[in-house]
Amino acid sequence: MALYTADVSWELQSGADFLKGRYSRGHRVSFDGGTTVPGSASPHVVGKWAVEAAVDPEEMLVAAISACHMLSFLHVVRLAGFTVAAYRDHAEGVMEAIAPGREAVTKVVLHPEIEWIGTVPEKEMLEAWHHKAHEGCFIANSVKTEITVA
Repeated sequence: MALYTADVSWELQSGADFLKGRYSRGHRVSFDGGTTVPGSASPHVVGKWAVEAAVDPEEMLVAAISACHMLSFLHVVRLAGFTVAAYRDHAEGVMEAIAPGREAVTKVVLHPEIEWIGTVPEKEMLEAWHHKAHEGCFIANSVKTEITVA
């Protein structure tokens, strides 16, 4: 078993009206390695009360899925004897209604671009490796979200 932690902190700013919902959703997310990132609710959810330059939970979920898939893929490829020079992904998450008053990130589409050193694998091999990486990804195994590699 492994334990993972994140510390999330928020403070009411001077002049805000909490009871009327007129307050910044900006906060801090700190991780055990010492990294702190600015967080916020999504501008799509709370409009002007969001901090657009910050990372919202939905973006963090999409990034976690993308990063986990990438790391699992790199491991699978290494075991197959191939070498990756670079891996980039423009991951996209879709949030939509799942019931009255309830929304969820229902789909994440990964768009990996991979640069190889040496032999470039065939399309069938890539598809098999992406499938194996998906099955081994801890985050993908933790969510109900549909995840597709385009």
